Amino acid sequence: QSQHFEMVFAAARKSGFAPDETRLEHVPFGLVQGEDGKKFATRSGDTVRLRDLLDEATRIAGEDMLSRRPDGDGSDSLSDDEADVARTVGIGAVKYADLSMNRESNYRFSYGRMLSLNGNTAPYMLYAYARICGIVRRATGQEEGTPVVWPEPAGRIVVSDDTERQLIRNLVKLPDVLGEVEADLFPNRLCDYLFETSQLFNKFYEKCSVNNAETPE
Repeated sequence: QSQHFEMVFAAARKSGFAPDETRLEHVPFGLVQGEDGKKFATRSGDTVRLRDLLDEATRIAGEDMLSRRPDGDGSDSLSDDEADVARTVGIGAVKYADLSMNRESNYRFSYGRMLSLNGNTAPYMLYAYARICGIVRRATGQEEGTPVVWPEPAGRIVVSDDTERQLIRNLVKLPDVLGEVEADLFPNRLCDYLFETSQLFNKFYEKCSVNNAETPE
């Protein structure tokens, strides 16, 4: 593929279709493998459809949600809101797993790994996001189940704990990370940054109370 695209780009330059100031770059991708390390395919050897992957991830996410219900709940089906959550988690897990891998490397497709609440996964990110939404709702009196209305930024912020400083130092790196991703076309670097940010936020969450802080700042 690389040699093919080099020839295509050279022809485009020579013919004038692609001016010198136009960036032409081949973005190669590795192979998606099954958990056995072989080419990812159905049992019959056919190509796996994306829709089937997303449906299966959504189903597994829903089953996991049902298994976490308190004993004696009695219901064996998801509510409409829960089904929406399962779909968000399932589809997000597949998309994030694909983006979080170095695009030039082969990777093994695993529902268990991508739907895990631990590690560099979409569910881990969504859990951190849910925590942030919970803080905002409690602080502003917003009801559960409604879209979060984000408050205006504070005019003054008091930083008193090292977990806050670490989180702030990481947040200000975002423009540089986005610049690297745009220049090098490796989206996994943004995923790595988001994972690190989520880890630092969870440390801050465990150490510092937001809604019961000593001052509004």
